[in-house]
Amino acid sequence: MSLTTHEDSDLPVYLAGNFNGWKLSDDRYRMDKKGEGNYFFEFSNRHALPPLLEYKYNRGTWETVELDMGGQERHNRLAPATQHRIKDIVPKWKQGMLEYNPAFLPSIQIISEAFEIPQLIRTRRIAVLLPHDYAQSDRRYPVLYLQDGQNLFDDFAPFGSWAVDKKLAKLAEKSQHEVIIVSIDHAAEDRIAEFTPSYTTRLGRGDGMLYAGFLTETLKPYVDSQFRTLPGRQHTAIGGSSMGGLISIYAGLMYPHIYQKWMIFSPSLWVDPDILLHTNGFKHPHDLRVYLYGGGDEGPSMAPGLRNFAHSLKAEGKKAHIELMLSIDPKGRHNEARWGEEFPQAIKWLFFS
Repeated sequence: MSLTTHEDSDLPVYLAGNFNGWKLSDDRYRMDKKGEGNYFFEFSNRHALPPLLEYKYNRGTWETVELDMGGQERHNRLAPATQHRIKDIVPKWKQGMLEYNPAFLPSIQIISEAFEIPQLIRTRRIAVLLPHDYAQSDRRYPVLYLQDGQNLFDDFAPFGSWAVDKKLAKLAEKSQHEVIIVSIDHAAEDRIAEFTPSYTTRLGRGDGMLYAGFLTETLKPYVDSQFRTLPGRQHTAIGGSSMGGLISIYAGLMYPHIYQKWMIFSPSLWVDPDILLHTNGFKHPHDLRVYLYGGGDEGPSMAPGLRNFAHSLKAEGKKAHIELMLSIDPKGRHNEARWGEEFPQAIKWLFFS
């Protein structure tokens, strides 16, 4: 595998992909420099590789990943593992800290590495991202509760990161950052069970009711007591991606009097395409503001499933006033980096439009 880059530097170049869990700065996949702008790498055991390689070049972080000729984030590269001679060109790289002003980064506070979840008899790391100027003001802020916290702001997350902190820093320069993000880590091997609704689905019955109860009845009151929040439903949002998107829909339907805003990315609606029929979320009408995103390259069911869900939500608009934004990227893939790209647009629409 050879790489030519038009913007060389002293930084090393790494491969990251489906063959190493998308781990960045992985010395096992550091490329050898063969001259100015030229790099080379050879896989030691091609038989252990996935049949189709999915990968990107990076310089150690998602903030120094490769870009296309127009300076935009490019889609993941694809190549058969049997292809021995792969020649790629990287015309541009992200420039890391030059893309945002560090002074605008949110203040990240770990509430607890082992926050108690009495509903599930477990503990979890919970973090909050406070506006960069939180300590210099006496303002109160709306709150967004986001699932899969391990993948939201950690540069070295195994499956990549949304880079929420960097995205908020860029939004802050336009004064569109004034929201508190509550980051809830997932349960690792128990993630699927926690994010599955508590009725019969294609994955069986899960612990979703207990998990949603934790978010709403335990975590939210604690956050409201410890931080300067706007606790009313019109200022409270819930969101997540994939199974995290599914549980956010479920929690939103279970507690419509708590969550007025939903940020739903690539939800696993295949688990229960009829989720609206299995809850009483619209028994008592409440207005909603819902941002739905999905990618056309996430499988044949994602875009049609989102459109069907959006149609069903609009039909419920007869009982409740629902504002809906449906965003579908025909080339969007199912990964953290793409959800991070969508995050600023969702924030702006949900809170600042």
